[in-house]
Amino acid sequence: MGLTYETVDVFTDTAFGGNPLAVVFGAERMAPAAMQAIAAEFNYSETTFVLPPQNPAHTARVRIFTPTQEVPFAGHPNVGTATVLAWRGDAFGRPIGGRVLFEETAGLVPVEILRDGDRPVGARLTAPQPFRRLGEADVTEAAACLGLRPAQIREDRHPPAIGTVGLPFLLVELADRAALAAARPVTGAILASPTIGPVKDIHCYVRTGGADGFDLRTRMFAPLDGVAEDPATGSANAALAGLLADFDGPADGTFGLRISQGVEVGRPSVLMAEADRVAGTTIAIRIGGRCVAIRRGELAVP
Repeated sequence: MGLTYETVDVFTDTAFGGNPLAVVFGAERMAPAAMQAIAAEFNYSETTFVLPPQNPAHTARVRIFTPTQEVPFAGHPNVGTATVLAWRGDAFGRPIGGRVLFEETAGLVPVEILRDGDRPVGARLTAPQPFRRLGEADVTEAAACLGLRPAQIREDRHPPAIGTVGLPFLLVELADRAALAAARPVTGAILASPTIGPVKDIHCYVRTGGADGFDLRTRMFAPLDGVAEDPATGSANAALAGLLADFDGPADGTFGLRISQGVEVGRPSVLMAEADRVAGTTIAIRIGGRCVAIRRGELAVP
C-alpha cells in the first residue's frame, strides 16, 4: 500500500522551528496498529491520518497518534492538518475554503484557515469542548514530577490544576523564568503520583508581563507519551487560556494571550490563544498560529 505524507512545522513562520507534524493520506483501509507503527516511525509528538468524513457535510475524519498511543484531540495536529489541506486545495473532491470541520474522538473541531492575501499561512482551531477543571494536585507531588522545590511553584492564584478542552493536562504556574528553565520531567515521580500519573502530561508556565512581546512562556512534558518535551502544544495552551480567562479575562469580550513555547528545546514557537467571554463565562476557546511546509513523499508499507 502506498501512502503519501507531508510534514509541516506548526506554530512558526521559520523552517525547523515550532512543532513538526506528519500528515498522512491514503490510510482508509489501514488498521489502527499500522497507523500507530507509522507514528512511531516518524517519532514526532503527533502524526495525523486524514480519512473520509463519516458525515459528508464535514471536511474529514482526523485520527491523531503520538509515538505510543492514539489521542482524542490535540492542538498542533489540527492547525497543521488544516493548513496542509488548504495548501493542497481540496479534500475528498471538495475544495477547501476559509474553514474546515474535522471529526475527532473528542468531537467536531472547526478550524479557520489563516491567509496572507490569497496564500494560506496557518490556521486557528476552536476547541471541541468547553474548558473544564477536573481537579487539583498536591504542590509537593507536582514539584517532584518537575524536578523542582515546592517553593518554585506559585499557588496564589491556583494550585496545580488539571484542566481540559478535549485532552487533560496538569497546569502549573512556576515562580519565575529560572524555575521554568530548571524544570524537567521526572518519570518515576509521575508514575508514582496517584493524581498526576493518570493525567501524564504536565504543562508549566510563567507570566512574563509582556516581556519579549509575550504574555506567557510555557513548557510541556509528556514522557509517558514518548515525548520528553513538546515544542508547541495547542491543546495544553488552549486549556491554560480557559483557566486564566477566569482570573484575568473580562466579564464580556475576548481574552487574548500571546504565548512562547519551545525555546528550551531549540524550536521556538508562537501560539495565539483567545477565549470568548459572556457574563463571566468562557463560551469558546481558540488557538492558532502559522505553519511552514518542510517535505512531502511516499511511504511504502506492505
